[in-house]
Amino acid sequence: MSAHVLVVDPDPAIRELLALNLTRAGHDAASCLDADSALVSIDEHPPDMLLLEWDLPGQSGQALIRRLRAAAATRELPIIMLSARAGEHDKILALESGADDYLTKPFNPRELLARIGAVLRRRAPAPAAPAATLAPDVVQMAGLRLDPGTQRVMAGARQVALGPVEFRLLNFLMHHPERVHSRSQLLDQVWGRHAVLDERTVDTHVGRLRNALQPSGHQQRIETVRGSGYRFVAWRAQDAFGWNSAA
Repeated sequence: MSAHVLVVDPDPAIRELLALNLTRAGHDAASCLDADSALVSIDEHPPDMLLLEWDLPGQSGQALIRRLRAAAATRELPIIMLSARAGEHDKILALESGADDYLTKPFNPRELLARIGAVLRRRAPAPAAPAATLAPDVVQMAGLRLDPGTQRVMAGARQVALGPVEFRLLNFLMHHPERVHSRSQLLDQVWGRHAVLDERTVDTHVGRLRNALQPSGHQQRIETVRGSGYRFVAWRAQDAFGWNSAA
């Protein structure tokens, strides 16, 4: 899968190296050194993928991600952050800011190309998703109705706004209620077996899913099972008595 990839990095040697490897792999590469020039490039020639250094002159890479995620035109733009920051806390911050993946410098160019391919596959339109990740049947339980055909989730008369990854995650959990799924199992089923991702990515998207479900009180249906993973709670004792049945 070839793509137009924009590299944003202040180091000219890194930009040159990435452009060379991307071109050899069949991608179209462009580059710039800071957030301001990246925004101009994105506006003039929208990329299919962004490779972004955290430490940029002026506006940081993390701030740029947040800005791109807040704009409708770039909300779904695939972004991989590249950084010498190797701490777990830094990786979590990058993913929570909206990065699709995080790779620590120095990195193996072949691993980067594999991650680019994995992110592009995950960001492909829904019909291209693995069959196991998008069960076709409408499912309704615990006050939620999920319709894969229309890509809509309803909580009563209210539509729940979900991103594509959160929709696939909820789709899988609701089609397998009460079962506990580990993070690695969810990566396989929701992102695909060839995804190259840290398991913390699952936590980030579970958090986004809960935030989207919170207005209707359904966030508690996504339960954390300590040391094991997550499950969708279809029934609770209070449901039998109508207590807080929406949650």
